[in-house]
Amino acid sequence: MAKPDPAQFVREVRAEVARVTWPTRKETAITTALVMALSALAALFFLIVDQLIQLAMGFVFGI
Repeated sequence: MAKPDPAQFVREVRAEVARVTWPTRKETAITTALVMALSALAALFFLIVDQLIQLAMGFVFGI
């Protein structure tokens, strides 16, 4: 088994991090806004579906 070399590990990590393409502040803001908007849209959709199912169950069981 090869002996672990912490210095080599740090060099490799720095080389990998240098290759990462980091998003700009604008890209991050746009992506965050889209995620929040789509989450709100999904929540609204499931609220409406839940209310429709509740109405249907109330009609079927007469509650």
